[in-house]
Amino acid sequence: MVEKRLSTKTQVILTLIFILVMALLLWWADKGFDSYKQRVLRLIGIYAIMAVSLNLINGITGIFSLGHAGFILVGAYTAAILTLTPAEKEMSYLFGIQPWIKNLHADFFTATLAGGAVAAFSAFLIGWPVLRLSGDYLAIASLGFAEIVRIWANNALTVTNGPLGLKAIPEYSTTWWIYGWLLFTVVFIASLVYSSYGRALKAIREDRIAAEAMGINVFKHQLMSFVVGAFFAGVSGSLYAHWLTTIDPRITTMGPMLTFYILIMIVLGGLGSITGSLIGAAVFAILFEWLRDLEQPFSFFGIQVPGIPGMRILVISALFIAVMIFWQRGIMGREELTWNNLYKWFFGRKKEGERS
Repeated sequence: MVEKRLSTKTQVILTLIFILVMALLLWWADKGFDSYKQRVLRLIGIYAIMAVSLNLINGITGIFSLGHAGFILVGAYTAAILTLTPAEKEMSYLFGIQPWIKNLHADFFTATLAGGAVAAFSAFLIGWPVLRLSGDYLAIASLGFAEIVRIWANNALTVTNGPLGLKAIPEYSTTWWIYGWLLFTVVFIASLVYSSYGRALKAIREDRIAAEAMGINVFKHQLMSFVVGAFFAGVSGSLYAHWLTTIDPRITTMGPMLTFYILIMIVLGGLGSITGSLIGAAVFAILFEWLRDLEQPFSFFGIQVPGIPGMRILVISALFIAVMIFWQRGIMGREELTWNNLYKWFFGRKKEGERS
């Protein structure tokens, strides 16, 4: 029996309608939400870009990388240095500033592209030697890169302003900028995944030796995936910095913990699923904000419980462990929420019910 599928034209029309509806919902939210809800909405978009980019590396290609926070930090610093004016830099840099950095200035779009490009170049430099490793060795090496970037940022006084970080970064990360970049990220990575390169990446994930035996250049494909993922990590870093309006290498928002946050998102959504990454990022961001009340004094069945700093991280970590033990496939597994899958789910089940 031939499975009925929607035509390509129908799928394109449905996709355009979906994008239009989402744009209208974003417009309504941007006008109707208060400032706190708007910030959470924007954070969901930024987390989604981080999750999709890491899922390309970890979930689709099978590279166990723990260095994503390093690329995000590189993109954040690059973009922030470019968007700050020379006068603003002179006020912020208390230890002095490199003359060539002081005079650098660009608009937000150019700065975001530059952040992605510098992060991609960093991935190429680190990926050339590191991707010759595998398994735990690769994970440790990539984690070491992220920590090196953070320590360098903490000590490069005339470049990054050291432990003082960068303050008064313009708040350019609006809802439209963030979700515009998210749309581009999803379209680009989905196009890559469904191309011949994407099929090669999945083959490498399933069995590296068999993929190599079939003539796939494993190292070249892994390096390409690593660089593309890092580019979008750098883009998300720029958006994140201009959402936070500050960068401090000493705090967890830009430290190695950020990589583990993103890992929770993609495991929760489903390793290897772009749709799952989007869902996992939204669930994580909402939970992260909703559980903030646990760090304040609250009443539990009439019992007064003092606020415990770090409790929301403990709860989310426990959830992550539970998912890893009892629901390893996550919400989507490796499936995607496509129009054909939705058609099969709704109308296929209806026909089965009619036959029974």
